[in-house]
Amino acid sequence: MSTRRGRPRQADIARVAGVSQATVSLVLGGSETAQGLTVDTRRRVLDAARDLGYVPDPAARRLVARNNRLLGVYTFMATFPVDFRNSYYPFLVGVEEEAAEQGYDLLLFTGSTAEPDASGLNRLRLADGCVLIGRHAPAEELLRLLDDDFPIVYVGRNDSVGGRLPYVGADYVRASADVVAELVRQGHRRLCYVREHDQAVATLDREEGFRLGLRETGADGVIVRTDGADLTPDRLRGWLAEGVTALVVEATDTQTAANALRVAAASAELACPRDFSLAMLGEEVYPPPDGPVVAGFAVPRREMGRRAARMLIGLLSGDRAAGRQELLACDSVAGDTTGPPPRRSRSTVDPR
Repeated sequence: MSTRRGRPRQADIARVAGVSQATVSLVLGGSETAQGLTVDTRRRVLDAARDLGYVPDPAARRLVARNNRLLGVYTFMATFPVDFRNSYYPFLVGVEEEAAEQGYDLLLFTGSTAEPDASGLNRLRLADGCVLIGRHAPAEELLRLLDDDFPIVYVGRNDSVGGRLPYVGADYVRASADVVAELVRQGHRRLCYVREHDQAVATLDREEGFRLGLRETGADGVIVRTDGADLTPDRLRGWLAEGVTALVVEATDTQTAANALRVAAASAELACPRDFSLAMLGEEVYPPPDGPVVAGFAVPRREMGRRAARMLIGLLSGDRAAGRQELLACDSVAGDTTGPPPRRSRSTVDPR
């Protein structure tokens, strides 16, 4: 009767070489302590490993040295955004490009729940380190990973655990203030900012930037929070009747507020910039092919992904200076939807 031979273990090597398993571990692990062993002992261990066809377990090697050249990518959302039209996709492209250039593979983790627990994030330890992407992340779990010296880098500004979490974010505050300044330069003095209810850091930064722009220019403004359901044609007409000449809307991955505002304007038969100017704090990553370009700013998503991966690889290489917090500037987008305060004689651009 023949028996199937299993995968050789270090205990098998120790038996063939006539040494202890601890000695095998020292030799195969490349420990400096192994240099104190005799040449004959080291040779017998290596010869036995070769003869038995021993292959080190990559997971075990990672636990010892974290040198498996494997980067994890985790998104704090229910499913991994594989659709190329998803606003997270450019982040992932940047991570993949940088990893490939530096000879690393990627291990993609899916967020199985909206609020990942400890067991979910513990899976990240299968990789050498991990890039984290998403609007929300549990601070207590981030602290646990940091306390265990597990290398992580966040895509987006995140100060929930103070200065300990390395991140690469976008400077939404300055970019949003600049959008307000450009509208005021065009002659607008009363603005309305429409944002969603979510309290994510990116949302709060955009609102702070809008307020900063009002302070810097002396313009008047109002902030409206919405889930989209209350953005009716009558409400939009009411804002314009009260003297609002420019609307500013938050850009998010769902574009809930922006889409509701677009529907309300179309239903009210209002167009921009004829009846009002429209700007976005962010941009439509994949705008409708037949629509106008909405004025705003472009988030450097691809570069953020690349720099996050680069920062993580630096941490894995032992570069302590790599664990910094960095904000990238956003480029302005002139767009087709803004102009001087409306005049009846102006030509129209339908915001649909």
